[in-house]
Amino acid sequence: MTLDWKLVIDASDPHTQADFWSEALGYEREDHSALIARLREYGQLPPDSTVQAHGRDAWLDYAAVRHPDDPFDSTNGVGLGRRLLFQRVPEAKTVKNRLHLDLHPGAERRAAEVARLAALGATVLAEQDQPAGRWTTMTDPEGNEFCVQ
Repeated sequence: MTLDWKLVIDASDPHTQADFWSEALGYEREDHSALIARLREYGQLPPDSTVQAHGRDAWLDYAAVRHPDDPFDSTNGVGLGRRLLFQRVPEAKTVKNRLHLDLHPGAERRAAEVARLAALGATVLAEQDQPAGRWTTMTDPEGNEFCVQ
């Protein structure tokens, strides 16, 4: 069994990081403007959660790049293959990981995957139930954070 994943990297300025890495790797910036428009239309989007980036609506605190040969969901702009997601954090690098993996076994397999990973030596840190989704934050045996969605 294999799992889908994306590499999440903490950043002070996600858009600058995405611009750099898209150029460095030859990756494409993800366009989430269709999803943002839908969420705004349904009244589910706080007005201060977006910015203009490259002439379109983008998340204020998130920017992503994906491999140009990998598929993506045209309804939300999210890459379905190799991708990097940059998220704004308030703190500079100290002892917390600057990046972590998100594992995607699927909602129906999430609990079983969390149990399997715990049996392998991972520790559950927190269960999250947010408007953006549900996930479990865990640490590996050395304390490196990752999430199971």
